[in-house]
Amino acid sequence: MTTHDTVEKGTVTRTPAPAAADAGAGPTSPGSSADRPARPGRPVGARLTRWLGRGAVQAFLAVIALIWITPALGLFLSSLRTEEDNADSGWWTALTEPSRLSIDNYTALLENSGITQALWNTVLISVPTTVAVVVVAALAGYAFAWLEFPGRDALFLVVVGLLVVPVQIGLLPVARMFGAVGLFGTIPGVVLFHIAYGLPFAIFLLRNYFAEIPREMLEAARMDGGGEWRIFTQLVLPVGRPAVASLAIFQFLWVWNDMLVALIFADSDSQPLTVALQSEMRQFGSNIEILAPGAFLSLTVPLVVFFAFQKHFVQGVMAGSVK
Repeated sequence: MTTHDTVEKGTVTRTPAPAAADAGAGPTSPGSSADRPARPGRPVGARLTRWLGRGAVQAFLAVIALIWITPALGLFLSSLRTEEDNADSGWWTALTEPSRLSIDNYTALLENSGITQALWNTVLISVPTTVAVVVVAALAGYAFAWLEFPGRDALFLVVVGLLVVPVQIGLLPVARMFGAVGLFGTIPGVVLFHIAYGLPFAIFLLRNYFAEIPREMLEAARMDGGGEWRIFTQLVLPVGRPAVASLAIFQFLWVWNDMLVALIFADSDSQPLTVALQSEMRQFGSNIEILAPGAFLSLTVPLVVFFAFQKHFVQGVMAGSVK
C-alpha cells in the first residue's frame, strides 16, 4: 500500500492511498465490458422465424430448379428410349424400367452424316465468332476507355445506338450484299453477320468495365515505360478477365443456339445443328429417335461451357455491384 506525506504546521502526516478494486487491475473505462449490461440472447421465436424463412426460400429455389430440370430430364430419357417406347408411353415410365434404356439412338445419330456435319458446322460458326467478337471488343473497349482520339465520344454514341437496332432489320439488306460478293450460303457469311451484330453490346460491356480500372494503375505503368500494347495485354486484360469471360460465354451461347440467322444465310452444306434438327422435324415430324438425342446434344455443349467458366461468369456479372 502506498502512502502520501502531508505537511501541516510543521508536522508530517502520512495518509494511505486508496486501494485498487482488484489487485493488479488497471482503471476501467466507461465503455468497458464491465460497465455494459449483458446482451440478452435472441428470442426463440425470432430464431424459429428466421429458420422457417430460410427453409421457405430454399424450398422455393428447389421447386424452381425442379421445374427447370424436368424438361431436360425428360429429353434425356426420351433420347435413351426406342421409338416404340416413346410412342406407347411417356418418358417418366423409364424411371421404373431403367433396363430398357440404351445409347443406340446416339450411336445412330453420330452415324448420320448430315447431323455430324451440322454439328461440325456449329463449331465452325460458334468458335470463330466468339473469338473474333471478344478480341475486337476488348481492343475497342480499351481504346474508348483510355485512349484519346478525335471523335471518340461521338463514335461511342454510335456504338451505343446500334444496340437498339433489331437483328431482323439487317437480314434482307445483308443477304443481298452477301449474294453480290459470294458469301451467301457459306459459313464465313454466317460468322461475319454474327460478328457485326455482336460487337455493339460487346464493346459497350468491356468499355464500361475497363473504365472502372483506377487511372493510377495505368499512369504508374506508363511511368515505368510500358507502351499501350503492353499495358493492354499485361494489365488491363488480367484485371478485366471476369468481364471478358462473361462476354465469351454469352456470345458462345447466343451463336450456338441461334437458328434465325443460320436459317437465312446458311444452305444445306453450311447449316448448323439447330437448322438441321428443324429440317428433320419438318420432313419426318415424329422421328423422335433423331430429334431427342440431337436436341440433348445441342443442349449439353452450352451447359459444359457454362459450368467450365462458371467462376469467371459469376465474377463478371457481380463486378461493379459492390463498391
